[in-house]
Amino acid sequence: MSAIQSVSKVKTWSRVYKPGYGLLLVLALIAPLAIYPVFLMKVLCFALFACAFNLILGYVGLLSFGHAAFLATGGYVTGYLLSTYSLTPEIGILAGTAAATAIGAIFGILAIRRQGIYFAMITLALSQMLFFLFLQAPFTGGEDGLQGVPRGYLFGLFDLDNNLSMYYFVLAVFVAGFTLIHRTIHSPFGQILKAIRENEPRAISLGYDVKKYKLLAFVISAGVAGLAGATKTLVFQLASLTDAHWHMSGEVVLMTLLGGMGTIFGPVVGAATVVTLQNHLASGPLGTWVPVILGLIFVICVLVFRSGIVGQLQKLIKENF
Repeated sequence: MSAIQSVSKVKTWSRVYKPGYGLLLVLALIAPLAIYPVFLMKVLCFALFACAFNLILGYVGLLSFGHAAFLATGGYVTGYLLSTYSLTPEIGILAGTAAATAIGAIFGILAIRRQGIYFAMITLALSQMLFFLFLQAPFTGGEDGLQGVPRGYLFGLFDLDNNLSMYYFVLAVFVAGFTLIHRTIHSPFGQILKAIRENEPRAISLGYDVKKYKLLAFVISAGVAGLAGATKTLVFQLASLTDAHWHMSGEVVLMTLLGGMGTIFGPVVGAATVVTLQNHLASGPLGTWVPVILGLIFVICVLVFRSGIVGQLQKLIKENF
């Protein structure tokens, strides 16, 4: 293929790709007219969580098994502040996000010096420590969690007990988090992250402080994961140990790989697929087999679609247009 043809394909792909954002936003705005808003909010929360995880795995190449800690931290802090001090939802979410970001900085400083399986195991160990803290701490409600978290009034004006109002607030939070991830990936900082992923020794030889770049990416990822957890607590008015369990860290890995690691929309598609399957299967005769079915789907995807659903679609589009 000539250079001119390559440039032409890139331009064609750009023309197709950019309008897609507007179309997806329009679909998201009208979606609650046809689909139950609470289900849509669940998808958006997990999609944001998966996008945060994809930043560290897909664009830095670090496999973290501890991201559930950040989701749970954002949720517990937001839930506690709203329940105990009756703060407004926007302040509660900001506080939960800030707490998750701080925990992410601590985890990152401790784990970022290692790579591969050692990094994964350190993040898993730190996450499990936080899990047992949430289990024992008096302010978390233990095994019962924090229940009946009030949604309150957004900016003192909008009643979030109305599911439609709550949906559009969650959509705004998702768009803000997604935009931050998108901007990070497509910035010069993001290009350096990709260089580190592809060839870390060469990035070091070019004079980049690789550890600082990894740490900053990890902290951003943790903060967005905390934002997802804080929003999820507000949606379901509940913060529970499920969000802190290592199963949740494994679930976000499944969402990311199924949708397409290293693609901007892959985690969104993966999260929507997993949440939809869980909801439909849990209410049917195969409810107890949900983990097995998801595992089989994951194995098939890895064997047949190595680049995930979105990654495979992108390849097909680039080859044919």
